[in-house]
Amino acid sequence: MKPQYFIAILFAFSLYWMYLLYKPFLLAMTIAALLAISTSNVQTFFEKKFHSKMAAAIASSFLLAVLFFGPFAYIFTTLTIMLKSIDMTTLSGFEAFIKEKMTNPPHILGFLKPYLAGMLHDVDIKSLASKAIALTGKIGAFSAGFVKNAFLIVVFYFFAQYHSGLIVNFLKRIVQMSESDTMILSRELSSVMSVVFYSILVTAAFEGLLFGIAISFFGYNGIFYGILFGFASLIPVVGAALMWVPFMSYEFYLGHTFNAIFIALYTIVVISIIADTFIKPIIIQEINKKLLSDNDARLDSLVIFFAIIAGLATFGFWGMILGPAITAFFLAILKVFEVRTKECVDSEAILQKR
Repeated sequence: MKPQYFIAILFAFSLYWMYLLYKPFLLAMTIAALLAISTSNVQTFFEKKFHSKMAAAIASSFLLAVLFFGPFAYIFTTLTIMLKSIDMTTLSGFEAFIKEKMTNPPHILGFLKPYLAGMLHDVDIKSLASKAIALTGKIGAFSAGFVKNAFLIVVFYFFAQYHSGLIVNFLKRIVQMSESDTMILSRELSSVMSVVFYSILVTAAFEGLLFGIAISFFGYNGIFYGILFGFASLIPVVGAALMWVPFMSYEFYLGHTFNAIFIALYTIVVISIIADTFIKPIIIQEINKKLLSDNDARLDSLVIFFAIIAGLATFGFWGMILGPAITAFFLAILKVFEVRTKECVDSEAILQKR
């Protein structure tokens, strides 16, 4: 057996066992690596400010933990407290109100009555409430698991930022690609991931702020529901409805007709139509322009938008990062092929002239 074949077998064997060893951490490591690529400009800024790669990595990791994972910790804590303090009397009255409206819908919605009757037969709000109370402990356990994963992502993110130079140089040595091809891949992936990451943060914060401010005027926890709305807005089509429909129904139950109509109209017109349909693409486009100076490296905002939707539908929450990363990597490979093809055509043209 030739030595290179034996080394290849050993490499495949060790790779398999490395996969088994680190399988529980692969998702966290992948997300951390993509986040490090997305925020490389932040790391560069801190390195220039502190003149220390270690201090810069610590600062960027702390910023990621506060801005990205802090809201989740607040949501899980507040949700657990709220579930423990559910008022069953109010919930029973709200159940009767919903059943009555579903049994006798307004005349304009009469065509929905057969469907509403079927839904009413399948839904038992009291049962759901009791299950929600029972789920308090499970939510606590889930939040603990999420905090653990978030902690791992932050730790891997720190090492990815601190050792970024060593990792990049190592990959350049082992990957049999030219310097130009490597630059194309790294530039495309880094640029798109930066646009995606900052677009998600800005648009979710913007829409959550709009909803949180409005809902706080009616006595609700604007911070909590604003954060929830920000994450719900990432869900295509039905994301906003998951928030405003329950609020509208509850305000109708309380007899606050104006509040209910205002919440519905405000969310549909101001957030779903104006903010989400018109302002959100502009925000993505502006971030695209601010972060990227090379026009060839820019990815159309619609491509980014659909990549986020596809990622969420396929991979769940973390799909909003994985979807654009996969799309960007695929398009970068196509660009490498395009450059290679052009070089071959040019070389053939030169040879023919000779």
